[in-house]
Amino acid sequence: MPEPIPPITLPPAQNAQQEGEWLRVALANWLDQEFIPEPVNQQIAQRAAQIFVRQRMEGENDLGALVIAILTEMQAFDFRESFYSEFAIANAVSDLLLDSLGIDRCCGN
Repeated sequence: MPEPIPPITLPPAQNAQQEGEWLRVALANWLDQEFIPEPVNQQIAQRAAQIFVRQRMEGENDLGALVIAILTEMQAFDFRESFYSEFAIANAVSDLLLDSLGIDRCCGN
């Protein structure tokens, strides 16, 4: 039986606002590059970053919990003007954070 991948824990937030700004810019760039740049991409990135900052300020460091929080709260966002969904956004945030930590998204290494 394969071993489960251990949870990924982010370092404690030193400056949650700065992390959120980084995430907002990185996610907006990712959204614009995946399909086409749209004004709604900025709104999506802003909302995801707000959720992320709040979670980090509340002491959440577990990547899985952060992704679930973003997925859950982004369900209230109106994606009708977008090619994306809350699932795509949560997965993109996860990928961006893993990349920033130097963790291979394929295998958790």
